[in-house]
Amino acid sequence: MTTTPLPAGPPDDKGAFVREMFARIAPRYDVTNRVLTAGMDERWRRRAIRLLAPPHGGRILDLCCGTGDIAFHLLRTDPSLQVTGVDFCAPMLEAARRRAAAQAPMAVTFVEGDVSALPFEDRSFDGATMGFSMRNVVDIDRTLQEIRRVLRPGARVVNLDVSKARNRAWKACFDLYFYHVVPLVGGLVGGSKDAYAYLPQSLTHHPSAEQLVERFTAAGFRDAGYVPLMGGAIAIHYGIAP
Repeated sequence: MTTTPLPAGPPDDKGAFVREMFARIAPRYDVTNRVLTAGMDERWRRRAIRLLAPPHGGRILDLCCGTGDIAFHLLRTDPSLQVTGVDFCAPMLEAARRRAAAQAPMAVTFVEGDVSALPFEDRSFDGATMGFSMRNVVDIDRTLQEIRRVLRPGARVVNLDVSKARNRAWKACFDLYFYHVVPLVGGLVGGSKDAYAYLPQSLTHHPSAEQLVERFTAAGFRDAGYVPLMGGAIAIHYGIAP
């Protein structure tokens, strides 16, 4: 597969850069994720949903939903949920809608929108999820504030993402895989080595797990914390809307 390389170095317009990158890898995004994680990403999503503990019949927002992995996991967990997925990448949403059409009718809607300026009313959701995307948003603090705005009091948000392991030896092993193997395999399977080189680099300046807890708290969430997975290389952050 021949593609035009993504721009080198830090993008001037991160939002446009990320949108273009995900549009490029959308056709093989799901299969690439399964290969890169040996299928463990599915287990991590189920763990995040258990931590969310969505109320029966609740309205749940899946942020940066991509092709709908978490949205469909939510509905398999509890078909009574009403799930809305939001993403700013049209090709990813098209893939999500195709997946929804191929499955039994379910209460899922996919909306094109920016997670830092959500097109929803205040206090309109009973929970929110985000998977492997917080590293890619332009403004983490504004995004967290928007999530808090649209959640009803007592509703929980969970954020599943790659993180920085605290154990130096384990971090060195994971970094070897994340920064060197992922771009190679992503290029072969996903069709864009540039995109899968950027994704690991997005962790470099991302807050540590502890720092991200502080950002959740500063955005107004109470009882913020995180659950480390894979020795801390993966983390599920959470917080409760006041």
